[in-house]
Amino acid sequence: MKERVHLENSIKDYKNLEERLDDTIDIIVLGEEEGDEQVIADGEDEIDEILKLSQDLELQSLLNGEADTNDCYLEIHAGAGGTEAQDWAEMISRMYTRWSASRSYNVDLIEESAGEEAGIKSQTFKVSGLNAYGWLKTESGVHRLVRISPFDSSSRRHTSFASVWVYPVVDNEIDVNYDEKECRVDTYRSSGAGGQHVNKTDSAVRITHTPTGIVVQCQSERSQHQNRAKCWDMLRAKLYERELKNREESLKETEGLKSDIGWGSQIRSYVLQPYQLVKDLRTGFETSDTQSVLNGNIDEFMSAALAIKVKTIDQIKEER
Repeated sequence: MKERVHLENSIKDYKNLEERLDDTIDIIVLGEEEGDEQVIADGEDEIDEILKLSQDLELQSLLNGEADTNDCYLEIHAGAGGTEAQDWAEMISRMYTRWSASRSYNVDLIEESAGEEAGIKSQTFKVSGLNAYGWLKTESGVHRLVRISPFDSSSRRHTSFASVWVYPVVDNEIDVNYDEKECRVDTYRSSGAGGQHVNKTDSAVRITHTPTGIVVQCQSERSQHQNRAKCWDMLRAKLYERELKNREESLKETEGLKSDIGWGSQIRSYVLQPYQLVKDLRTGFETSDTQSVLNGNIDEFMSAALAIKVKTIDQIKEER
């Protein structure tokens, strides 16, 4: 039913745009026949607006993956480098939170490990909204920052890294096979705000899937039972995302187009010193408006990466 509603809305948007274009063309023709320059100018402005909307619909059509319409989990981990890397991880978190807000997506914090002096060591949150996973899935990878560190008394330039991993939320209709006997469940005390009950009991839960080494943890709920249930959901989601990536890699291997699509590969560089530049290393797309990007304006980077990803897979399927 969810897929049907999504498809019906997509078709409706296309038909509405088509009707709007036909009406605008008729108005322009009428303006030309009557020699009304204002009507023609208004019609041309409308054509420009229709063009923008059609480009948006074209991008939406790229979100046709198996789980693209789903909500998603987003994990951020600071790389080596202590406080500087942890501050960069928090900047990344802020960027995605602001991007989510610009699309009216809901963001729920699942787990967070704060840095000793500033920033975060790790963080996991859930992004809820139509096509959340479809948009964010191309963000998995290592993000590199170059700047003058505010934590260096000598004002030297530092290079920091933070890794991002995005995986879809799966519902009960999707069958994910795993053996609970192969999983290790650990409990520990939550950190941060939450009251006496949360901080004085082992309410936080960590689950490790031994065969794959996948680790999930949750401390956002007040009870161990709730955190445990959310951890199992996150484990299913990660195993499902792993299966989707394995299928894609298998497809590329078969056609001799295998490339490193692992979440640990560097995908984007953010340079704040000695010049201003954000560049995606996969697509070549770049901008000098670094502050806009760090404030969540990353749609163009996502669109470029998504277009290349879809084009590559479609090309393989056509060649088959």
